Amino acid sequence: MSASLPFRDINVHASSSYYAFSSPSSPNAPALIVDRPSGDLRLNDGKVTGGHRVSNVPGILGIVHLKLDSYIITIAKAKPVGRIKGHQIYQVTATEFLPLRERQVHDPDEDTFLVYLKTLLKTGPMYFSYTFDLTNSFQRQADGNQNEPLWARADDRFFWNRFICASMIDFRLGNASSRLSSGAQPAIDPYILPVMYGMLEIFNTSIKGNSLSYSLITRRSRHRTGTRYMSRGIDEEGHVSNFNETEQAIVLNDTASSASSGGYSNGKPIGSSETQVLAYVQTRGSVPVYWAEINSLKYTPKLQIRAVESAAPAARKHFDEQIALYGENYMVNLVNQKGREKPVKEAYESIVKILQSSPETSQDSSSRSSEQTRTIDSQGKNRYDHLHYVYFDFHNETKGLKWHRAQLLLDTLSSGLEAGGYFHSIDRPSSTGGVDVRRRQTAVVRSNCMDCLDRTNVIQSMLGRWALNRQLTDLSLLRPGENASDDAAFESLFRNVWADNADVVSKTYSGTGALKTDFTRTGARTKAGALQDLRNSLTRYAKNNFADGPRQDAFDLFLGAYRPDSQGVGTQHFVDRRPVVVQSMPYVLGMCAFFVAVSLSSTRSESAAVWPLRLFTLMCCGVGGYAGRFMLSFGSLYVNWPKLNTPPWAVENYQEVLEKAHKDPVVGPFLGKGRSDTGYLEEGKKRRE
Repeated sequence: MSASLPFRDINVHASSSYYAFSSPSSPNAPALIVDRPSGDLRLNDGKVTGGHRVSNVPGILGIVHLKLDSYIITIAKAKPVGRIKGHQIYQVTATEFLPLRERQVHDPDEDTFLVYLKTLLKTGPMYFSYTFDLTNSFQRQADGNQNEPLWARADDRFFWNRFICASMIDFRLGNASSRLSSGAQPAIDPYILPVMYGMLEIFNTSIKGNSLSYSLITRRSRHRTGTRYMSRGIDEEGHVSNFNETEQAIVLNDTASSASSGGYSNGKPIGSSETQVLAYVQTRGSVPVYWAEINSLKYTPKLQIRAVESAAPAARKHFDEQIALYGENYMVNLVNQKGREKPVKEAYESIVKILQSSPETSQDSSSRSSEQTRTIDSQGKNRYDHLHYVYFDFHNETKGLKWHRAQLLLDTLSSGLEAGGYFHSIDRPSSTGGVDVRRRQTAVVRSNCMDCLDRTNVIQSMLGRWALNRQLTDLSLLRPGENASDDAAFESLFRNVWADNADVVSKTYSGTGALKTDFTRTGARTKAGALQDLRNSLTRYAKNNFADGPRQDAFDLFLGAYRPDSQGVGTQHFVDRRPVVVQSMPYVLGMCAFFVAVSLSSTRSESAAVWPLRLFTLMCCGVGGYAGRFMLSFGSLYVNWPKLNTPPWAVENYQEVLEKAHKDPVVGPFLGKGRSDTGYLEEGKKRRE
C-alpha cells in the first residue's frame, strides 16, 4: 500500500459558516471542512455547496490559535527551486491568513500577534516538497517506512509547522476534542504538508567533466529556536539553541532531474546508469550548558553561566539523542581560550567530564592536550564513549587571515572522519523500488562557537570539502591527490553555495548575513567585504538590542512556545510599564540633539545677542549628555526584551538595573517603586518557567 501524498493544488471555498478545501486534481477525495468560528474539522465526501471559491493555493501551512480568533494559514505562492532525484522542491514566497470569525474583533495584542507572525513568515526561508521528505537526511529516509504519509515520516525536530498542524494531526489520529470527531481520519493526510525552515540550494553541474547534481540543505530545529542573545545554551528538555543539521549531497545519473532542467552542462553521465546518492551530514548547536549573554546597550553583552552541574541532566538528554541519531559525536569547540569566551570553553569541558565520569557509568577519561588543540576521549564502556571533545582555538590559529591553518583541525579529526565515513546508496530498479544502501555515516561532527555562525561556517565548509573529495575519490572520479577545487567552475559554485548557507543561517539567528563571506566567495579579503562586515556588525548591534525581542516573540508564537489562546482575554502583553521618566530619556536626548543641531546651523544677524543662544545650546548639551549617560549606564532598561516568554535572567537583570537607577541622584527620586514596574517581564518569566 503506497502512502497518500500531499495535494499539489487546493481550492479554497468560503462561506459564513465554514471554509472548505478540496483538490481539483483529486475530485474523488473528500473535502476538508473547517467550521467557523469554532474551528472544528470534518471531511465531506459530497459536493461542497453554499460557499464561493476564494483562491487556489499550493498547500495549507496550519491553523494558529491566537487571543481572540483562530486563523488558517495557507501557502499563497511558492516557487520551484530545483529537483532532487526527480522530486520538485518549492520555496514558500507568500502566505495568507484566513480568520475563522466572519467579523474580526480587533485588539492591540491580537493585531501585534498577526504582525509578528506575518513578518516571520515573510522573511523566513521555508521549503517543501509534495513527494520528497526534506526534514530527513538521505540516510534516515532509507531507513524510514515509505508507506507512511509524508507528515508521519517527517523528523519532528525539523517539521517546522508541526505545532500549527496539531489540529489536523489530532483529527487524523482521532484525538480531536471536537464533537464531530469519530476515530482516525486517514483521508486528511493529503492536506498535511510538512515544511522545513533553513537553506536549500540545488545545482546540476559537473566536476572534471563528470555530471552530477550538487545540493546543500540546512535544517533548523524547531526546538529552542530564537534569536542571537535571547536564546543561548540548553533547556531542560535537552534542546540547544541554534541547532542546525547541514547535509551536503551529490546525486549521480539523476536523469529525472537533469531532463526536467535542460540537462547537465559541460559534463557527461557517470559510466553506470544507476542513480547514486552520496551524502555527508554535520551539525551545529550552542554549548550545552545554562548560559546567557545579557544585553545592556554595550557592544559586548555581559556573560552569565549557571552552575555547570545543574545542566548535567539536560546535557545527558541532548547527547543521548545525538548519539542515537548520529553515532559517534565529535564535538568541535571553537570559542576562544582567553578573554571573555574562556568561561564558556571551560563550562563545555566541565560538562563533558561530568558526563564521562558520572557515577552510574563509572569510567576513566584521558585527555590529549597541546597549546591550541585538546581532545578529551572516554576510555570507559558506556554510551558516553561515543562523545569525543575536540578544542580548536580558531581565532588564534587563523589570525591574519591564515585560513589554511584550519587544516590543523582536519588533521586532528582525520581518524574519526575516516571511520565515520558518509552515506552512499544506489537506487534499485523501478520495478522493485527502494534504495540499496552501500555505506552508512556512523559519526557526526558537531561544531560550535559562541554564536555557531561565522567560525562554525568556515569549519563546516572545510569538512564539506573533505567529504566531497573523499566521495569522488572512492568513486574513482578523482585520482588520489586530486581535488574537486581543481575544477575552477565547480570551485566557484562550491564557495558561493557555502557562503549562501552562512548568510541564511546567520540571518535567521542574528538578523544579518555572516561575516567574512567575501573571503569565502572569492578567497581574498576586499575593502568592500570589510565595509560589509562593518555594516553587518553595526546592524547586528542595533537588531540584537532593539529588534530581537519581537522576533523572539514571533518564533514563540509560531512554534507553540507561547499560546495566546490559553491566556486570559484581559491580558495586555505589549503595554510599556516602565517608569515614565525612563521612557522619556530617548526623547529628551533626541530633542536636545535636534536643538543643538539647529542652533549650530542657524544664521544670526550681526545685531542679535549671542549669549542667550549659547546658554541654551550649552543647557541642551548638558541635558542631552546626562540623558545619554543615563541610557548607557542603565542600558538594560532600553533593550527590547521578549514580552511573551521573557527569559528569567533578563527579568533578574532588569530588576537589578532598575534598583540601581533608583539610586541615581537626579532621576532616582522620580522612579517610584521599581519592583511593580517589571510586571510585564515578570509575567513572561512565569510563563517561561
